[in-house]
Amino acid sequence: NPWDLSKTPGGSSGGSSAAVAAGYAPLALGTDGGGSIRIPAGFTGIFGLKPSFGRVPAWPLSPFGTVAHVGPMTREVADAALMMKVIARPDARDWHSLPFDNHDYTAKLNKGVKGLRIAYSPRLGYADVDPEIAKLVKTAVKVLASLGAHVEEADPGFDDPAACFRILWWSGARALAGQLSKDQKKLLDPGLADVVEQSMSISLDDYLDAVKQRGALGIKMRTFMERYDLLLTPTLPIPAFEAGMLSPMDDGTGKWVTWTPFSYPFNLTQQPAASVPCGFTESGLPAGLHAVGRMFDDATVLRACHAYERAAGWISRRPRLVQAA
Repeated sequence: NPWDLSKTPGGSSGGSSAAVAAGYAPLALGTDGGGSIRIPAGFTGIFGLKPSFGRVPAWPLSPFGTVAHVGPMTREVADAALMMKVIARPDARDWHSLPFDNHDYTAKLNKGVKGLRIAYSPRLGYADVDPEIAKLVKTAVKVLASLGAHVEEADPGFDDPAACFRILWWSGARALAGQLSKDQKKLLDPGLADVVEQSMSISLDDYLDAVKQRGALGIKMRTFMERYDLLLTPTLPIPAFEAGMLSPMDDGTGKWVTWTPFSYPFNLTQQPAASVPCGFTESGLPAGLHAVGRMFDDATVLRACHAYERAAGWISRRPRLVQAA
């Protein structure tokens, strides 16, 4: 992590986020099957967008199926909007991809947030959040309100869908591992290897029940978003933890879902969601504001994040580069 080399940049697109944060690259592509664009964006203080599912075509298709998204990772929101004009172009090989609409994602970036209806959910009704992170996010929400958005505190009203997500994601991991040779399986990250082992106990009934639960969650969020243009939460409940650890307490492999409660629900619902930097802890680690939009309304997510980015000014803060020995 460029802000503290002893800390993790997050993952799985952690290399991309670290490179962009350090200024080694102006932009990068990330993949997000449970938060892997937004998690590292939050930990490294850059912007990351998980577009609406199907907005950015992908080939080959991911073994993680319809929770897997592809999107931009940049220092500035405007660069991500520019990337979307390119990467959202059609590719017939992805049969999940949305019809091409040639949308200019940069056109309304400067429209601001005046009049937008925004729900702010500090905990999504179930997550525990570090007090420093909670304070930074609450302050960020006030900035958007000061810009003319109509903000009210509201929870979508669903229980933690971690069990449902695990079944679907773990099943994808098993499909991925099934393509590997014995020698290749020995090279798997311990966390992923543990996930694959756990997935062996998932039955067809378990999988179909998870699909049913996912559908109910999608309906709940579609209904909730009829009243709001955006939902705001923290990107992550904690700042970046020690590099080399699989979780903050190093409590075993395959448990990253326990510290990412705000990201994976919206892989299940397939909504556009982004992390934009919203300040720093006392120890100098970035925090992220998580903006979730209506399905297919990626443009409003970009517009709101751009308005906040410009008003808050965190974009001007850069990590200190260390001279090589």
